[in-house]
Amino acid sequence: MKQFTKVLAAIALIVGMSSAMQAQSKVAHINSQSLVEAMPSYKTAMAELDKLQKSYDADISGMGNELQKTLERYNREAETQTDEENQRRMNEVQETRTNIVKYQQSAMQKLEVKQQELIKPILEEARLAIQKVARAKGYEFVLDSTPGAGGVLMADGYDLMADAKAALGI
Repeated sequence: MKQFTKVLAAIALIVGMSSAMQAQSKVAHINSQSLVEAMPSYKTAMAELDKLQKSYDADISGMGNELQKTLERYNREAETQTDEENQRRMNEVQETRTNIVKYQQSAMQKLEVKQQELIKPILEEARLAIQKVARAKGYEFVLDSTPGAGGVLMADGYDLMADAKAALGI
């Protein structure tokens, strides 16, 4: 009889433990940055951005070289020119410098826009793949283990927001 009681208690304990384990949320983690960087579409996008960056750099370098040549020529000819002509030339050089800086800023903005345009669908593709795998494996939460990120990528578990708002009278 004592053995029967022990066996019954052990079964009850096992059933209770399995119920408690099922009540807990299943949590997984992934380094999403490493996942994205491993994607072929990311590598293609980075190559395209690198090519665009090099193109802008070449343009800016070419403009700078032309300005340098013009400045050297103006300096050689300065003694043979009138004060008014030298002042006009210095104004022209300053305007050219300003235009180069504006072009550089515009190029950086265009590069950032292009980066966002190329990366956004890649990030979405990775997010959907993470969700698909996590749901298939029964995970309710997926945490991003990328250093510095520390966010939740998927949250299918119970959201306390409505209850917390109600408790606060919101």
